[in-house]
Amino acid sequence: MKNILYLFLALASYGISAQTTAEEYMSSGASKFYLDDMKGAIVDYTKAIKIDSNFVEAYRKRGLAKEGLKDFSGAIVDYTKAIEIDPNYFSAYRDRGISKDKLKDFSGAIADYNKAIEIEPNYALAFNDRGITKGKLKDFSGAIADYNKAIEIDPNYAIAYFNRGVCKFYMGDMIGACKDARKAQKLGDDALILIKKACN
Repeated sequence: MKNILYLFLALASYGISAQTTAEEYMSSGASKFYLDDMKGAIVDYTKAIKIDSNFVEAYRKRGLAKEGLKDFSGAIVDYTKAIEIDPNYFSAYRDRGISKDKLKDFSGAIADYNKAIEIEPNYALAFNDRGITKGKLKDFSGAIADYNKAIEIDPNYAIAYFNRGVCKFYMGDMIGACKDARKAQKLGDDALILIKKACN
């Protein structure tokens, strides 16, 4: 009986230790990511995953680091794994959408943004990113509708104002483009290029 209890305690202790170690690798990876050491961050996130193969956040963070190295296909693999572990992980859908957009899989990107928004209807970032992809498809009206929603959710979302202004510019609405550019600049976004083009 004592031997069984000892074995149970040893296994429990190992589990706690391993999880702590995985968290430590995550923390180390986050520090390297912050310092723009993407390769070092990937090494640490990989070690965390080796310890805990279901560490959903480690897959997402490793995907972000791969994205930072422009390894968009590798990033998609990690985001997909994170989604397999947690099908409601809306941030991973949005991140995967960004990588798909970079690979010019625009329909796939929009599908991922749609899913992120379905799970989290007030996800301003996903509305903004979906607007960017629609803009690349020349669907400026659809893009503006997404930027409108992003701004409705977050009235101080500077880049959404800028992006909306760009779409208005391409649609020939210089007054609207200028107004959005000024608002974006007021909120801290560098909108001088758009201001010079739309506000003369």
